[in-house]
Amino acid sequence: MIIESEKDVTPVVLSEYERVKNPRLREITAAFIRHLHDFAREVRLTEEEFQAAMGYIVALGKHTNETHNEAVLMSGSLGFSTLICLLNNGNRGQTETDANLLGPFWRLDSPRTMNGDSIVRSPTPGAVLFVDALFHDVHGKPIAGAEVDVWHSSTEGFYENQDPVQADMNLRGKFITDADGHVNFRSIKPAGYPIPIDGPVGELLRAAGRHNMRPAHLHFLAYKPSFKTLISQVYDPDDKHINNDVQFGVTRHLIGGYVRHDEPCASAADVKAPWYSLKHTFVMESGTARLPKPPITGKAQGERPQIPHLEPT
Repeated sequence: MIIESEKDVTPVVLSEYERVKNPRLREITAAFIRHLHDFAREVRLTEEEFQAAMGYIVALGKHTNETHNEAVLMSGSLGFSTLICLLNNGNRGQTETDANLLGPFWRLDSPRTMNGDSIVRSPTPGAVLFVDALFHDVHGKPIAGAEVDVWHSSTEGFYENQDPVQADMNLRGKFITDADGHVNFRSIKPAGYPIPIDGPVGELLRAAGRHNMRPAHLHFLAYKPSFKTLISQVYDPDDKHINNDVQFGVTRHLIGGYVRHDEPCASAADVKAPWYSLKHTFVMESGTARLPKPPITGKAQGERPQIPHLEPT
């Protein structure tokens, strides 16, 4: 069809993509085209703005490498990652769910770690934290033999893959639930941290007058055949950014019970007060066990990066 006016563009494009054989891909493509074209019409997108947007997309790719995923960071900063998570869990976002963001820092091959052991693999400052996590099905039955990946940032504000100073796989571990569905381990209490702002995400946050802080949290990924893979985070309610996470990830159900102890630790003589404990129960739904594609694959080299803290305006 020869284009006569802007009104002709969308139906012509849609008609061409009706040829897509995969029904789901055809549905998604058609909806994307409609909404994309409607967006341009609604805001009367200029040619200069269009060119800037194309440059922005290119920049997302240029700022993504084996140790950093800018596209995942951008998705979180727009609330899109949380929306997708809630639409696909907890009765399509209508009920509580233990599902949460994967984030841009999960690595596939965390070291196997025995229950009760520490995931602190290099000197890392911070108060000791003992974690006891229980995994059961929707009927309350413990799930034995589930593979549980755990990871979190250091108190200096870096995941180990960002930080050449930390040992490889520091503050990461992979556990197997026991007969009662438990995993337990020792670490340090996580702290809030700034997300990187040297790329397109930083430009967006500055334009919006937003800060770049995430509240303290632990990551969990639980995998077992016959269960839907559970990706979760457990947040510290005392973090000052619990109500304004830059990645919009905090859900009320996943605010954890981090308990401070000011007395000596009976089970570990080397632990000095204050120390902390966390107990949390996760529910895994029946479904297909499928591991996500790791957003990163490697570890940074060279000097420890400097990540500024943006102040909200």
